[in-house]
Amino acid sequence: MTTRISHWIDGAVAQGSSGRVGPVYNPASGEQTGEVELASADDVRTAVASAAKAAAEWRNASLSTRAAVLFAFRELLHDSLDELADIVTSEHGKVHSDAVGEISRGLENVEYATGVPNLLKGGFSEQASSGVDVYSIRQPLGVVAGITPFNFPVMVPLWMCAGAIAAGNAFVLKPSEKDPSASLFLARLWQRAGLPDGVFTVVQGDKEAVDTLLIHPDVSALSFVGSTPIARYIYETGTAAGKRVQALGGAKNHMVVLPDADLEMAADAAVSAAYGAAGERCMSISVVVAVGDSADPLVEAIARRLPDVTVGDGAKPDTQMGPLITAAHRDKVASYIAAGADEGATLVVDGREADLPADGFFLGTTLLDHVRPTMSVYTDEIFGPVLSVVRVDTYDDALELVNSHEFGNGTAIFTRDGGAARSFQYDVQVGMVGINVPIPVPVASYSFGGWKASLFGDNHMYGPEGMAFYTRGKVVTSRWPDPATSTVDLGFPRTR
Repeated sequence: MTTRISHWIDGAVAQGSSGRVGPVYNPASGEQTGEVELASADDVRTAVASAAKAAAEWRNASLSTRAAVLFAFRELLHDSLDELADIVTSEHGKVHSDAVGEISRGLENVEYATGVPNLLKGGFSEQASSGVDVYSIRQPLGVVAGITPFNFPVMVPLWMCAGAIAAGNAFVLKPSEKDPSASLFLARLWQRAGLPDGVFTVVQGDKEAVDTLLIHPDVSALSFVGSTPIARYIYETGTAAGKRVQALGGAKNHMVVLPDADLEMAADAAVSAAYGAAGERCMSISVVVAVGDSADPLVEAIARRLPDVTVGDGAKPDTQMGPLITAAHRDKVASYIAAGADEGATLVVDGREADLPADGFFLGTTLLDHVRPTMSVYTDEIFGPVLSVVRVDTYDDALELVNSHEFGNGTAIFTRDGGAARSFQYDVQVGMVGINVPIPVPVASYSFGGWKASLFGDNHMYGPEGMAFYTRGKVVTSRWPDPATSTVDLGFPRTR
């Protein structure tokens, strides 16, 4: 028996009209556990109509009312951590502790958004001109949409919807069709928290749903996280339709290790950041740049740790790394391993030969040494448990390697040299930088986003830039009538 996963429109589960469905699997067993409805354009239009009606009312809610809903949602989400993590593990495959970590990082963004009375404060200038005051306010956009990836089915939606709803918008979520159940769980939590029906909407679907959102006249803004080709398409299509768009794309995150670094700590960090969630993170470390004499001992230290990584069902407590999301994606990742070996990389550990469960979409940890920048394992975003080591002679060579890559999402440097670390953070052309921190995902009071082909649009996600994205500024210049000073003046208004 499979579960039917539908839409959430106007505060209730809603059946679609398309008749199309997609399979949902448990990646650890390979079994189909559900089928998700794929929305038609008419389904999307129905959802947006409901959201538009709700947005008109929600923008009138006081800031204290919005904050109260967010506080209630925060408590419900916190109390549901384990239950929601189980849902994530069952459809994505990541281990339970990793799913809990994902939800916890999303929870940070809800907590940040509870401060909306302070976050939306404007400025005021009294007596900007004689008898004239000027002040700024920020107002919601109306209906905004989020198109989110399979690898973080809770955290990324919370990056978007918490700030958008706090700002007074209605939010339409189009989650990944690969692991859609978490979206309905969030919808029910929002409803229990007191959010009016229609302010949070879920439209399940594929490209037809996305394309309808991109051109719908009542959708004012879209947020996206996914691959670079799709991010570019979302950005170009959405902006051509007059919408505000932030589209976060691909990554190839480099971890630079200098000879003076603590190599045992660096090896721990590389293994943790490369193979967590089977490498299906946009902030995974996929390239270690070993500088000078660090290379041989660092590769040996990483390889020594890999046999101890337990691969299996993410629902089991002793598992450290779960399966990949689909059989097709597992096979694609395996093809990159073969290509790397064929192109001359040294296959130190081959995940295709690991002792793995017979069922499910599993692949073991892979380590490739002597990788060159022309190889596909270096140029492409693999999104799997594959770590490449590129050897360079100097710090300058390492910096040039990072800066010359088309992606600029995240990077890290491991060193004991404060001067080198400060130079790196200053000169590297990447949006998020870690210093002896392998996965530098910013806390909620900052904003998440890369540079170059890792971001299309002007605003990073969540934090201060997220609140700016989901609101627009308005400046009011006011003078209260004073008949004694009223005259006709056709000149341009001056402040002096």
